[in-house]
Amino acid sequence: MSRSVAESIKNIYGPDVTVVGQTHVYGGDTNESCLYSLSNGERVFIKKNSGKPADFFTAEAEGLKAMESTGTIRTVHVLDTGREGDSLFLILEYVENGFKTSGFFEKFGRQLADMHRADPSAYVSDGRFGFLADNYIGATRQINSPRDTWIEFFRTRRLEVQFRMAWDCFDESDRSRIGKLLDRLDDLLTEPEHPSLIHGDLWGGNFMVGENGEPVLIDPAVYVGHAEADIAMTELFGGFSSDFYEAYKAEYPFAPGYSDRRDIYNLYHLLNHLNLFGGAYLGGVLRTVRGYTG
Repeated sequence: MSRSVAESIKNIYGPDVTVVGQTHVYGGDTNESCLYSLSNGERVFIKKNSGKPADFFTAEAEGLKAMESTGTIRTVHVLDTGREGDSLFLILEYVENGFKTSGFFEKFGRQLADMHRADPSAYVSDGRFGFLADNYIGATRQINSPRDTWIEFFRTRRLEVQFRMAWDCFDESDRSRIGKLLDRLDDLLTEPEHPSLIHGDLWGGNFMVGENGEPVLIDPAVYVGHAEADIAMTELFGGFSSDFYEAYKAEYPFAPGYSDRRDIYNLYHLLNHLNLFGGAYLGGVLRTVRGYTG
C-alpha cells in the first residue's frame, strides 16, 4: 500500500507527475470521492474513507480485479490502494460518462451472462461458493468463508448474518417465522448448474455508461455464488430495461422457478439496508419473510 496519494501517483505515472487539481464528486453514501487532475493531462478517480477497517478498499480492489480478469465486461480499472494519515484511499481509472445507445442494455445483458458463465474456481478455495476473503456490501462486512453448497452458503453467510444483526427489530412471532424460513431454504432454493462469479450488489447505481456507450461495472460486493442472485438484485430497485433480461436469457436462460426464488435473494439486500439505514426497510423484510412462511 502506498503511503500517500502523491506517492502513488508517482509510482503509477512517473516521478515527475504531480496532482494539479482536485474536485469533489458525488460517490455514494459511504466514501468521499474526488476527481484528481494530473500534470500529464490524465485524470484519476479517488475514493477516501477515514472510518473503515484497513481492508475496506483492498477488498473492493480485489473484487474489481476478479471481474475484470474474466475478460467479459468492462470493469473500472484499479490503479492502487493506500493509506494517507488516517485516511484509506483507492485510486481508479477515470471513466468519462457516455450516453446509452439503443443497444446498451442488450450488450449489458450478454456481457453479464458471459461473466456468470466464466470459470470462477480461482476465486474460492476449500469449497465451491464464497470468495478468497471477506469484503463489504456498502459499509457491512460480507462474510465469504467457503461452503460446498449454494443453499448452505446463502443460509449461513448471507441471511443468518444479517438476521442476527437485526434481531432486536423482530418480535417473537417474527423470529419464529424467520426460523421457519431458514429451515425451508432447501425446499425454496436450488443449486446452480455451476457456481458463478457475481457482482453481488448489482443495482442501477453500480454501473456506468462508458465514453463509448459501453456498460462499466463499479462498486462490487463480489463472491462466487448463484447467478440468479445478481439478476434478482437488478429487479429490486429497477433501472434495467427488458432488453437487458431478454439478452441475458438468450445467452444464459433462467432456471424454472426463478421468479419464486427472487424475493429470497433480495431479502439479503433488504436486511442489509435495514441494518445500515434503519426501520424504513423493516416492512419489506417482514413482508418477504411472511410471504414464504404464511
